[in-house]
Amino acid sequence: MTRPVVVGVDGSDASSLAVDWAVDEAVRHGLPLRLVYASLWERYESDPALAGQERPDGEPTAGDIVAAAAERAGRRNPDLEVITAVCPEEAAAALVREGEDAFALVTGSRGRGRLKGLLLGSVGLAVAARAHCPVVVVRGDRAGRAGTHERILLGLGDADTGTDAVRFAFREAEVRGCVLDVVRAWRRPAYDRGGHRLPDAERPDAYEEQAADLLAALLREPAAEHPHVRTRRTTLEGPPGRVLVDRSAAADLVVVGARRRTGHLGLQLGRVGHTLLHHAQCPVAVVPQMR
Repeated sequence: MTRPVVVGVDGSDASSLAVDWAVDEAVRHGLPLRLVYASLWERYESDPALAGQERPDGEPTAGDIVAAAAERAGRRNPDLEVITAVCPEEAAAALVREGEDAFALVTGSRGRGRLKGLLLGSVGLAVAARAHCPVVVVRGDRAGRAGTHERILLGLGDADTGTDAVRFAFREAEVRGCVLDVVRAWRRPAYDRGGHRLPDAERPDAYEEQAADLLAALLREPAAEHPHVRTRRTTLEGPPGRVLVDRSAAADLVVVGARRRTGHLGLQLGRVGHTLLHHAQCPVAVVPQMR
């Protein structure tokens, strides 16, 4: 069965931008688009015992929200197969479940609720931290969302978090016909393993070489599988989150990996991914490394 691009919709402006991005992504990969609206209020609508409950003032119905999203998707690409679904459950849980059979999950960077002024909505953060498929949070300026930079930015992590992210980034660069900018940030430790402070004059060459070696090792196989993808490889000294946020200003998508540990119920999102989801200047793809 073909896995769709799934986008969570809630009627917000950020949700509309996510629909636009997801339409383009589905078309690039030749996949259907699945629009999902999830809300606990739908239980009140369907449960006769709770039929007396009223929606909050001004709240649109589920039908209104998915119909508007489907209409928007149709205007953007009339030939795209669009499927809609309404889930009577908490939004993050519903989207994580939808992600089990998805090519990718797409969300906006804000919600409709009273906390929409936060840097990233709670639903987007929870989905990015728990889903078992790539999650794209659509944020940033118009140029980045529209793909005009013609550049995918890959923040290369360690081997236990980075291999699936590398393959995802190569596929994105290939279908878009753009450059893949691979960055491995490194930092010189202030203390050795014994807890002794290292001299300021110590040369950083060894740490930069380690970063370059890891970059080469993780890119070797996927680069061979995607020979037409142009890659630009860079090692930079500095905090990875800050390095990638700065470079995201000239990217159409920044890709990072995240570890998923079986049986772990808490948020499974690294510091770099967390930083990008709140501050990146283009859409962010968090790709889980399943172990």
